[in-house]
Amino acid sequence: MEEIKQSFGIKSWAEDDRPREKLIGKGRQVLTDAELIAILIGSGNRDETAVELSKKILASTGNNLNELGKLSISDLTKFKGIGEAKAISIVAALELGRRRRETETVKRDKITCSKDVFDIMKPIMLDLPHEEFWLLILNRSNAVIKKELISRGGVAGTVVDTKIIFKTAVENLASSIIISHNHPSGNLNPSDADIKITKNIKEAGKIMDIPLFDHLIITDKGYYSFNDEGIL
Repeated sequence: MEEIKQSFGIKSWAEDDRPREKLIGKGRQVLTDAELIAILIGSGNRDETAVELSKKILASTGNNLNELGKLSISDLTKFKGIGEAKAISIVAALELGRRRRETETVKRDKITCSKDVFDIMKPIMLDLPHEEFWLLILNRSNAVIKKELISRGGVAGTVVDTKIIFKTAVENLASSIIISHNHPSGNLNPSDADIKITKNIKEAGKIMDIPLFDHLIITDKGYYSFNDEGIL
């Protein structure tokens, strides 16, 4: 009797074996390369599931993702079940991975003193005709994760909301923060409002376990560091 082979689609598999459900339930790390590619292409062909087709594509490159990244859209569409749209999805995903590796090699600015903060913020704040208030978000190594504009005002001042500062800090998993603003007038001395907002942010940081390391006032002439002056 001739043996009849029946090929089942992913939807007929046990839920734990479906790539999408596995990713949701167990995390992306448990998926094989073929399962990740199967999510990209969504479906296979009449003879193969998306995972089986993905394994065949990978096998053609020696199961090497770097070699897979070299395949063109034309190369990928030679596989039965891979049309132009699916090939573009694979190419685009691998290109994103390549760009991510490039991004991860970029060295982050590390803060060791107030001068480091000034050097980072000087190109942003010098020559501005109005006041801006910026937040530097640091990781545990005191490297800058992100620079964020908190508020923009007029010549004489800008409004700062402590809640926005710490909302941004929490969203970016900050270990500590540094704040800075400019004085278009060139006056390096902190105003009463500058001192008050610094104290408020410092106290809020203690509650949130996100310490405020420094507050810099920046002008064309130089900078004033609250930490260097012993105010923090």
